[in-house]
Amino acid sequence: MTTADIFIALPMMLLAVGALLALLIGAVTRDDRIVVIIGVATTLGSALWLMQTPPALIAPALGLSASGMSRLFGGFFALLAAGVLSLSAGYNRERGITGEEYTATLLFATFGMLALSSATNLLTLFLGLEAMSFGFYILVAIDLKRAASGETGLKYLLPGALSAAFLAFGIALIYCVSGTLSIHEAVQLTLTVGRPNPVALAGWGCLLAGIAFKLSLVPAHLWTPDVYQGAPAPVTAFLSGGSKGAAILLLLFLLPQAADATILRIPLWGFAVLSMLVGNLAALLQNRVRRLLAYSSIAQMGYVVIALISGTGGGHKAAAYYAIAYGVMSLAAFGAIAALERSGSGETLDDYRGAGFRHPFASGVLLLALFSLAGIPPTTGFTGKFLIFTAAIRSGEIALAVIGILLAAVSLFYYLRVAVTLYSKSSSIHAGARPNYPEYLVLTAASTAILLLGLFPNALIRLLSHLLP
Repeated sequence: MTTADIFIALPMMLLAVGALLALLIGAVTRDDRIVVIIGVATTLGSALWLMQTPPALIAPALGLSASGMSRLFGGFFALLAAGVLSLSAGYNRERGITGEEYTATLLFATFGMLALSSATNLLTLFLGLEAMSFGFYILVAIDLKRAASGETGLKYLLPGALSAAFLAFGIALIYCVSGTLSIHEAVQLTLTVGRPNPVALAGWGCLLAGIAFKLSLVPAHLWTPDVYQGAPAPVTAFLSGGSKGAAILLLLFLLPQAADATILRIPLWGFAVLSMLVGNLAALLQNRVRRLLAYSSIAQMGYVVIALISGTGGGHKAAAYYAIAYGVMSLAAFGAIAALERSGSGETLDDYRGAGFRHPFASGVLLLALFSLAGIPPTTGFTGKFLIFTAAIRSGEIALAVIGILLAAVSLFYYLRVAVTLYSKSSSIHAGARPNYPEYLVLTAASTAILLLGLFPNALIRLLSHLLP
């Protein structure tokens, strides 16, 4: 292993060592705060290391790279993990979720995200994606004191195992046709100009089916409401922002390198329209805030698929921007929900009535996140949707853009419904538990990022324009 190999692999090595330390130290101390500090320090260390310029961009022996995209998204995933760990400290203590397993598993899931973001071949890509998924199988079911926790884990595990089988079989078929595991070569040889190989098409069909589960695209979306409802709120934030960001990045590794990806337009078109339609219409009927946001996330991923279809008009850049924006919005929304639940709020809309008076800080952050998810300026959600629909129009996907804009307008109703409920008069307005300092820090940082990326998006857009074709 060369120095360049070590340099590129070091962020993942830090996470692996951090997870091991968390398990060892957790075995000899009952103070979970020490374990959380180790986890936060490890993720921040990985993020800082990724900001450096590597001596070499590729480590061929490891199937890893340190390209601009891998370092940008790797750093983002590490920072997201640090924020989730900080939010989890108080939340887990209130819910009785103890032990070092939580921190170690979250670090392991982050390890998978970084491996995926650095992958240069299909095998490393698959291993990184499944390492991340295995972490989430445990995290969504980690609240052992809740009767619904085991059911939540099972509802995520079973379709997750099926999606892994589809992904593995798809990669096998693509390898069978291309004879290589290199992402660039395999995509170039299987998505060719003219009539593609039928076996290659079957491989891409299996890949899209597996990725549809990771992104909660209709019809592979049925797990999403139950998992979002049953998992601990910080885990839901990480699942929504990190896992889906990693799946979007996977598609951004594949589609821009195709010689001709038009053969995939029809299935992607169907995923986009069905996801936006089902997600938005189902969200209108929800009375539980987490389930509402779960269906909202299905619709949000439909918008991202519009961007992926519109690659020739700047859609790839728009999808990458929205992956980061959605991660920040998810951290703010579910972080605020975690703070409100820790303060005694329930699950239904009626339980949130008057929360803006009882818990003004957390409710204000949730309000900002809802405005951003709805695409109201000057938030990052507005900028992201503007980039997506502009790319669709530029690439000639007028019908898709019109459908997306109309359904985005529909979403205003259920987002504003939650916002109005937060500041409706309640029969019992009293102050509950106040957010702790880590919650203040993370929620403030997420809120600031939502506004800064909305008001000053040009720096990130220019960076993505340089990194993506």
